[in-house]
Amino acid sequence: MSANAPLPDCPLCREPGGIPVFQAPQWRLIRAEDANFPAFYRLVWQAHVAEFSDLGPDQRQACMEAVCAVEQVLREGLRPTKINVASLGNVVPHLHWHVIARFDWDSHFPNPVWGAALRELPDAAVQRLPLSLQALDQRMSERLQGLLVP
Repeated sequence: MSANAPLPDCPLCREPGGIPVFQAPQWRLIRAEDANFPAFYRLVWQAHVAEFSDLGPDQRQACMEAVCAVEQVLREGLRPTKINVASLGNVVPHLHWHVIARFDWDSHFPNPVWGAALRELPDAAVQRLPLSLQALDQRMSERLQGLLVP
């Protein structure tokens, strides 16, 4: 598939979409700024496409390898209760994958992050993580760099 031109009214074409962690030619990884879910990452496809099936076979493989690597880093570094992976795009129809570490102590668990909160945390969620966000981002960057080496 050929790269689609950026759309001026698409927020993921105009802006990174969060805190930049790593950028590859075809995709970028950002960390969402969400106090309730500090280990919330988005893998954003660089070209403007709406659906996963808009990608060619090699692009789909590269995209899912990156999503899998993000999930693995979260599992290894944080030991979460569960990882949520989703590609919704109902509000922003630009292909991106949500990869979110979930914990049985988080404010919404077992509800989806977009659902109703079930509890208030006595301290910030980020303080409960076994790694700092900077260390987690560094691990992400190192793992994703390894995907780009032939």
